[in-house]
Amino acid sequence: MPALRTSHPPSLLSLSLTHPPKPSLPTRSRRPFSASPARPSYDDTVPNLRIGKHTRVIYQGFTGRVATTNAQDSLAYGTNIVGGVTPGKSGEHLGLPLLPDLRKAKEQLRPDATAVFVPASQCGKAIEDAIEAEIGLIVSVAEHIPLHDIMRVASILKTQSKSRLVGANAPGIIAPIGSCRIGFQPLPTFAPGHIGIAAKSGTLSYETVASITRSGLGQSLCIGMGGDIIAGTNLVDALRVFEADPETEGIILVGEIGGRAEEDAAEWIKEYRQRAGGKAKPIAALVGGLHAPPGRIMGHAGAWAAKGERTAAEKYKILQEAGATMVDHPENFGGVMKTLLRQSGRDVGKITQDAANQRRGYHTLRRRPTSLAQERSTRIASIPQQQRRGLLLRPDQAPGPLEPYLSHLAGLALSPEPAPTDAFHLGITVDRTARSPCIAASPTTNPAQLGQRVKRFPYDWRCGPSTATIQQALEHMQLDAAPPAALAHAKALIEALSAMYKAKEAVTLSSSVSIDSQTGNLVLHQPSLVLQFDDAAYRSNQRQGDIHSLRQTTTEVPEEVEAEAHGIVFVKLDDPSANIGTLVNGAGLAMNTIDALRQHGGRATNFLDTGGKATSATVKKSFELILQDPRVRVIFVNIFGGLTDGGMIAEGVLLAFREVAMQGVPVVVRIRGTNEAVGQKIIAESGLEVEAFDGFAEAARRVVELARR
Repeated sequence: MPALRTSHPPSLLSLSLTHPPKPSLPTRSRRPFSASPARPSYDDTVPNLRIGKHTRVIYQGFTGRVATTNAQDSLAYGTNIVGGVTPGKSGEHLGLPLLPDLRKAKEQLRPDATAVFVPASQCGKAIEDAIEAEIGLIVSVAEHIPLHDIMRVASILKTQSKSRLVGANAPGIIAPIGSCRIGFQPLPTFAPGHIGIAAKSGTLSYETVASITRSGLGQSLCIGMGGDIIAGTNLVDALRVFEADPETEGIILVGEIGGRAEEDAAEWIKEYRQRAGGKAKPIAALVGGLHAPPGRIMGHAGAWAAKGERTAAEKYKILQEAGATMVDHPENFGGVMKTLLRQSGRDVGKITQDAANQRRGYHTLRRRPTSLAQERSTRIASIPQQQRRGLLLRPDQAPGPLEPYLSHLAGLALSPEPAPTDAFHLGITVDRTARSPCIAASPTTNPAQLGQRVKRFPYDWRCGPSTATIQQALEHMQLDAAPPAALAHAKALIEALSAMYKAKEAVTLSSSVSIDSQTGNLVLHQPSLVLQFDDAAYRSNQRQGDIHSLRQTTTEVPEEVEAEAHGIVFVKLDDPSANIGTLVNGAGLAMNTIDALRQHGGRATNFLDTGGKATSATVKKSFELILQDPRVRVIFVNIFGGLTDGGMIAEGVLLAFREVAMQGVPVVVRIRGTNEAVGQKIIAESGLEVEAFDGFAEAARRVVELARR
């Protein structure tokens, strides 16, 4: 059989005659995951999100240091923790039963929910164990779980109607009104009340919660979707819970760039408002990443927009048109929600009074006593180190990895020429709503039309695309009437790319393709090739080393590579008129800081997320990175201390002033949240030329004023 034809010199692509290798991703042989009725539906598990005092919680990885600390705080909060599991161990831990496996825990402890506190490399298996045990709610908090592990989990979840997943890479779920916390949310921020909150971003959700707490409204239930590409529970799932929850009087959604969760939520909101009429609960929302650069991953693994996906600005407008009241900064949610409640005819005075009455019995104050230093140390130790997410190979690197998967496609050409105007778009990527891989196809590659013409055809991760699904994609591309050779190539190409997608744990594999008018064969255009792979597969599980060895850091932005080595996510923005350096903790908050600065007339030179393990040294390194950019005229430090300690950030700012040549660049600091008073006092008493503010708006106005000098 002839090798893949190429119109480039033979040295570019040398292909053997082998068939595509079988996937190397480990799979697990299991019995069917359900004793449910004949037609189980994962949607049937949405009510499992209604946690409270009744919820019996266990921990997987119970004796681990992070799980132990978290369980102690959650117990003090009032969570009904009934024990936990550590493989091979039994007895007691924290005065509660410790069992060696989940099956025994299910039988003896009768849990309603499990908190999965195990390393990312083991999370996929741990979640599967919980599904097999038919535990009603599974909360997975670890960051950097390989995408294809979660795809495998998602494919299993769809076959059953007993277990609901929250996460992965999520702060978890917390019901302040029932003192039940399953996750690592910063407890002092929360207060029992009557506002339901669902969010993709942890830090944005904490600041949202703080605003609602300060307003006196409090929270009924807060659900963290998590920032990964695939979420076990999405915004629509949360909306369904909030609609049915009698304790929830108002709803807040916090979205961001990437995926279609916000669009799906907008469709639900439209239907809900028609269905409920004047009794509809008011809904407010925020979307982060309005000014994120195209094609960049903004901290969260899922914070990027694929071809055909809406921008954050478009999603903002879609939600607004659906009836959600849009907010530009999370500190404004409290006042906005009070106004919306009044406009909907609800008694705000009664709601706040009821919340205040519940707050008198709040369990947060029963936390075990620790010194400030111990508290900081514990909080930092419980948060995973940031990692780079996603390896994107350059088009000239693509032929090597592609070779084993396309070598059997006789006559298929790889051209070094750009795609012609009549080319098609074809690829395999993620359908986040379907929680599965999909064929992404479009009859055009015209940038002006591509967003509207790309259509996704989901398929089961375990089985690959069916013949019917492939045919649907080809019909949408208008290739069903193509010459026989091109049609055969297109079918085989989809099968080959889907095999490579699973075997090499890709995020997106795509290309522009056209039909050779002389031969009737299909042509791949190399300049358009996109080969993006999941970095977590290598970092967390040491899989796909051959792919990730192709990374060439010398071709990347030096500051971004340097930041990565220190656990910092740094993205240099290209705006030549920008002159404000930003230092923020949390990807969602960092995106929103850039957006909100634009509202005040300022432009940021960078996106910088110090990460959950922000220390004084990390803050110092962040200043060094920011000051490498000659555009910077002022630095804005915007910290919400949910998991990051405000006092520590303040100390980091002072350390930077002492040890970094600040070059006369002024610094404005806003510290809110955990130990905000400590941080603000440290700044105020430092004697250094650092300006400290409490509110975002006043801080942003001062930053813009300094930038214009």
